[in-house]
Amino acid sequence: MQLISKQIEGYMESSSWIRKMFEAGIAMKKEFGEDAVCDFSLGNPDLPPPAALKQAMKDLAEDADKPFFLGYMPNFGYPDAREALARQISKEQGVDVPADSLVITCGAAGALNAFFRAVLAPGDEVLAPAPYFVEYGFYCQNHGGKLVPVPSKPLTFELDLDALDAAINENTRVLLLNSPNNPTGAVYSRQELSALAEILNKHNQGRERPIFILSDEPYRFLAFDGVEVPSLLDIYPYSVVCSSFSKNLSMAGERIGYACVNPAMPDKAKLVGAIILTNRILGFVNAPALAQKLMMRCLGSQVDVSIYEARRAAMADVLDNGGYNYSMPKGTFYFFPEAPGGDDVAFCGLLQEEKILAVPGTGFGYPGYFRLTFCIGEEVIKRSRDGFKRAIEKANA
Repeated sequence: MQLISKQIEGYMESSSWIRKMFEAGIAMKKEFGEDAVCDFSLGNPDLPPPAALKQAMKDLAEDADKPFFLGYMPNFGYPDAREALARQISKEQGVDVPADSLVITCGAAGALNAFFRAVLAPGDEVLAPAPYFVEYGFYCQNHGGKLVPVPSKPLTFELDLDALDAAINENTRVLLLNSPNNPTGAVYSRQELSALAEILNKHNQGRERPIFILSDEPYRFLAFDGVEVPSLLDIYPYSVVCSSFSKNLSMAGERIGYACVNPAMPDKAKLVGAIILTNRILGFVNAPALAQKLMMRCLGSQVDVSIYEARRAAMADVLDNGGYNYSMPKGTFYFFPEAPGGDDVAFCGLLQEEKILAVPGTGFGYPGYFRLTFCIGEEVIKRSRDGFKRAIEKANA
């Protein structure tokens, strides 16, 4: 008997490579022991939250006996949380963002789904530079859309502006960006984004429905060497920023994020109202009450970025020692090196022989590369040094 839809059955059969490697890691650790396996597969932030979060939890415990402490709220979030978030986003984006441009959501994933539900019609296309976070395709299909990957430039992963221009057609509704980028660590420059805005402005001429840029920015805080993460809000009017506090506050399990509609967008209030509605009817209703209260008290705090900087240097040293070809990530906690021999799945198999877990680039729509996360202890990175060396020697034999 057919218990589930054929679409979901297909999703399950082609499930995420990230999860596949994570599950392989569980089995390997059970067989060989935790200390024998070097797991670079899952981007699960391991740093403890900043001290402000612990104090916020203590403060909230004192308020737990108050009426409606965890009661219903406006679907866009607590008004005081929305106001505080607006002040913080204004600082980060360098643009004055009023509270009425924001909807507080169940993480960035909730924001992305609420936005897509608000703007997509069946058959609409969402362009995304590849490689890209694998869930994007599912989020688009949830709401009748189709993800159209457009490969970025090899190794540097800069935007291929000509290819993006050529991919736009009458069905294009959204261009989905992720900068700093998972899995490559690339950060799109202001020059790239301004040129992209010019392309979209050209295509918007005569269109009844504009093409949106949806910018997914959970790694905005994590850029290295003074690299600028430009704001799209002062570059392109039809831009929407989604983000979360999963990485900068190490609150991935709390599912708290937001959608920010560009204050300069014509008829902004209509889109904000639509996202508030879709957030509710998709079943999120509102972001978790405790997560909102914690977020509000911790705005302006973040984890110790210097730890990630040290791990990035350690990972680069391991790859350099092995002779790998890669671009130094400008942001995030990922490397995306070339797979020796060109077959990313096969090479990840060679790494597994050395008890090293990595994710094939095929899982991100960009074969020939593989992803490594460095949100793991520096001792694990250093312990992997010889294994990476042996794996590339096997591949090149």
